Amino acid sequence: LRWRVARECAMSESEAKGGEASSEAPAGADIEVTGGAGGGADEAGADGGEEGARSVDAPLDVGTKKLVQRIPLLSTRAGPRDGAEWGKRLKEELQALIAYIKINKENDNDWFTIKPANKQGTRWTGQCWYFYKQLKYTFDLEFDMPVTYPAANPELCIPELEGKTAKMYRGGKICLSIHFMPLWSRNVPRFGIAHLLALGLGPWLAAEVPHLVDSGLITKTD
Repeated sequence: LRWRVARECAMSESEAKGGEASSEAPAGADIEVTGGAGGGADEAGADGGEEGARSVDAPLDVGTKKLVQRIPLLSTRAGPRDGAEWGKRLKEELQALIAYIKINKENDNDWFTIKPANKQGTRWTGQCWYFYKQLKYTFDLEFDMPVTYPAANPELCIPELEGKTAKMYRGGKICLSIHFMPLWSRNVPRFGIAHLLALGLGPWLAAEVPHLVDSGLITKTD
């Protein structure tokens, strides 16, 4: 498999149109939960104080439901050890990411870049950012695809924030919403990396970055 992703998935809209993915997802995603992750990584509610900011386990809002329903669902149940089927899965992942990035650009809410770091597509790297009090905070992002993927979701890692928040495991792996795992499990193999970012990383940044800034644990350096 020659996994050709020379440019980051955060391509221009004209490049995104070159893919075959539709921005509308087929019906079938099970995103009805009694509680869940919030919306994307924007500054909405940023001045709500610690109680408002640290709401990673808040109910899944209508806007996030509509957003996730627009991200294409995946169909190939394959992991890194599944040969040609894994190649099919990677193509679906890229198409879903392109569609998600296009949606974000349309909503003026670009907040991450991501690309495979090896030709096998088993390691991914990029950046994510969050605006708080009119300042942009940018972080390096990385993760490996589990051997049991898509049954198990990748563990998103932001190394530079390790040890700065309780909502993180050793090695800088973020602690997702208590509702995320059952949500992911109910949508295997339909959910992929794009859904993980939308339902996992985005809400985590919205909950943690304001708290870290207000606590003086991270500062604007660029």
